[in-house]
Amino acid sequence: MPTLSDVTDLIHSWYPPATAEDWDAVGLVAGDPEQPVRKVLFAVDPSPAVAAEAAEWKADLLVVHHPLFLKPVHGVAATTPKGRTLHTLAKAGCALLAAHTNADQADGGVSEALAQALGLSDLSPILPTSGDPIDKLTVFVPADAAAPVRAAIAEAGAGQIGNYDFSSFTSAPGEGRFRPLAGSTPMIGNVGEITTTEEVRLEVVLARSLREAVVRAVLAAHPYEEPAYDVVELADPGIVTTGTGRIGTVGAVSLAEFAEEVAAVLPTTHHGVRVAGDPERLVKRVAVCGGAGDFLLDHVARLDVDAYVTSDLRHHPAAEFTEKNGPALVDVAHWAAEWTWLPVVEKRLREALGDAVETRVSEIVTDPWTMHL
Repeated sequence: MPTLSDVTDLIHSWYPPATAEDWDAVGLVAGDPEQPVRKVLFAVDPSPAVAAEAAEWKADLLVVHHPLFLKPVHGVAATTPKGRTLHTLAKAGCALLAAHTNADQADGGVSEALAQALGLSDLSPILPTSGDPIDKLTVFVPADAAAPVRAAIAEAGAGQIGNYDFSSFTSAPGEGRFRPLAGSTPMIGNVGEITTTEEVRLEVVLARSLREAVVRAVLAAHPYEEPAYDVVELADPGIVTTGTGRIGTVGAVSLAEFAEEVAAVLPTTHHGVRVAGDPERLVKRVAVCGGAGDFLLDHVARLDVDAYVTSDLRHHPAAEFTEKNGPALVDVAHWAAEWTWLPVVEKRLREALGDAVETRVSEIVTDPWTMHL
């Protein structure tokens, strides 16, 4: 049976907390990492009603998109809604984990889930993640010393490729040649004499931010006084699948038909679906952003898309956007757009852990709007 630590590590491998915005508060909020996890509930908001559902279902873990605490607090007494939420979960022995902006940009994340729910294909990010540039380190080392040098490089953080670490390549032995000069204390050979020895070539990729740490690790672990190595900055491959929002294509339909499909696919809310644009406009290419997306309006205006689907559009930015005769706007409920991610991450966890856990997606509507007249 998996522990809370096992499940947390798995979710963090898909949605790394380090990729969250600086202002965000993601990760494990409450719970003992060693406690067993048999039932996992997924929801958008850690509201008191959702906490009550988790307690009633006897969930061991509640995974939410929106953090419970985005601002510092000095207490969590059950005299406030947030305090009651945490009190209810703690009393029921249910842990709480939040994946917010780290889940927005990721593969299999919120915007991608929304795009797929709307039937978009050929997806790419609106704003690709720049990420940390990549270097490649090559070092030559005596064959019998290769293992400790490889280990030191990996421990310093090099060799991380996606969900794999300790990745490296070792070439077949070659011949190293050198002459120790006066003042040297060679491990092999004698001062003033040309020496040849069997060496192997180790190659490894690393995040550029780790360059100094990795080189220092090589120098510390290498048996030579002056190891032969080089560091090469790699070109951007141009293939980026993570980032803000998504762009994709749909079968050619009118804006009115597309909006009807959006309304049919998303969970029903009193907010509904608002549209700005000519109902007869042809829609083929669509941009989406899960959650509040008006911060992307200026960028979307320059894209070759026919419609932009997002949430929480304000009057003035939306009005100014439509005056530019750019893409049509489709404004949907924030909760409904982000709810589309829950079945995706639930399926992912179920496939990873099989019958070891029971999963469930909350259908409690936590959208704040309760009437539409």
